[in-house]
Amino acid sequence: VGVCKQEMLQKKNAVLVDGVILNGPIMDSKAGEKFVEEACKIIMEEVVQKADDVTEKVCEWQAPETLKQILDLEMRDTGECHQKILQLCRDVIKYSVKTNHPRFFNQLYAGIDYYSLVARFITEALNPSVYTYEVSPVFLLVEEAVIKKMIEFVGWEEGDGIFNPGGSVSNMYAMNLARYRFCPEIKEKGLSGLPRLVLFASEECHYSMKKAASFLGIGTENVYFIKTDERGKMIPEELEKQVQRARKEGSAPFLVCATAGTTVLGAFDPLDEIADICEKHGLWLHVDASWGGSALISRKHRRLLHGIHRADSVAWNPHKMLLAGIQCCALLVKDNTGLLKKCYSAEAAYLFQQDKFYDVSYDTGDKSIQCSRRPDAFKFWLMWKALGTTGLEERVNRALALARYLVEEIKKREGFQLLLEPEYANICFWYIPPSLRKMEDGPEFWQKLHQVAPIIKERMMKKGSMMLGYQPHRGKVNFFRQVVISPQVSREDMDFLLDEIELLAKDL
Repeated sequence: VGVCKQEMLQKKNAVLVDGVILNGPIMDSKAGEKFVEEACKIIMEEVVQKADDVTEKVCEWQAPETLKQILDLEMRDTGECHQKILQLCRDVIKYSVKTNHPRFFNQLYAGIDYYSLVARFITEALNPSVYTYEVSPVFLLVEEAVIKKMIEFVGWEEGDGIFNPGGSVSNMYAMNLARYRFCPEIKEKGLSGLPRLVLFASEECHYSMKKAASFLGIGTENVYFIKTDERGKMIPEELEKQVQRARKEGSAPFLVCATAGTTVLGAFDPLDEIADICEKHGLWLHVDASWGGSALISRKHRRLLHGIHRADSVAWNPHKMLLAGIQCCALLVKDNTGLLKKCYSAEAAYLFQQDKFYDVSYDTGDKSIQCSRRPDAFKFWLMWKALGTTGLEERVNRALALARYLVEEIKKREGFQLLLEPEYANICFWYIPPSLRKMEDGPEFWQKLHQVAPIIKERMMKKGSMMLGYQPHRGKVNFFRQVVISPQVSREDMDFLLDEIELLAKDL
């Protein structure tokens, strides 16, 4: 190293400051390019090309302590050679869950979209931040175009919006926006002196509503959870009762959060009836359509969200049913008077100068609570450009058709029992092993059945054959929740799912 430094110093105009040579780059670009090339080859071979191969494992299960040893997680003073790093890349892929596998049914996202993937490669390589037009011209225009199109599908003539890191954040934005409209002085004066604010959400709403209430200082006790019917839909009459109760208590109701596609049962709240109540009492209506919003793309299934055009704000995650890639989550707002910017702006002079040489209305960063923000809309835009609306519609229709196929197969098979007829892509069911089928219905039966799903889940994970979620819910013992999303899923995968459960549980 000393010899190299001497050679550098002897070169013309060599500059040494604090023992550091400042001439030339510190990185070896050629070696870096070679590494990227070889790493991309691994990604192509081990992830992309195997995405639809059902003979591959969904996961190579290892216990945490074992996996720590395999991966050699310790960071050291000196860097590792490229071959070692490439092997680490292979190991990371090998021991990660393959969410793009056709038999990954575990979450409300799955599968791989090739156009969205390329869009992510582009944005990761460019490393942009979406707050001003000067640093992110293309991606700001893309986000504007995508939001405009999504607003059309909601049914508004105009509106505003922003992409956020997750539906939970979109719900928080909406809650804060509704509060700001209710009492704009809160932005400067804070919480002191405010009445007790109350908001309403169904018992089946996403847990992010409680988190948002906690984070924003509203308090989880001030989230009034509204009873739902047997299908998991909010009961409008119960909402009316709770609004009146809050007013009698001297509280200040300001927001109703309806859900279009609940996490477990896939229920859609009756938006029209809820909107009537919101209009009557002057409440902001937010619809958490993070999961169910993509049904708006389908002419056949958009009826599930009838009345959504009456909402004040909507959360919609294209990274779920439409496969735009995590994370891709929009908050759409009916107001087009700049409410988002008024609520969140801090007018940082080093970013949002008003004397720039271009139209500063394209500097949208002050609509966000973030400073640095990823260009998530680009994934959705490139995919939408490639597939067209009809291609996206086909994904929704096929997923729900496959869900219907699975439901009918469950009804035919002994030992499988539906919790309810689904209206979306969530299929909830029990598997009752042969040993329990003649057992009398009672506490002991349900206690034993409660233990079945966790055992089957453990076995499928360790075998790597598939991934399927389970949970208890509202007094019901553990049941499976199968979710159909990926366009790589076929009828054969539905049959395999049922066969595999029977195989894994044959000795229970």
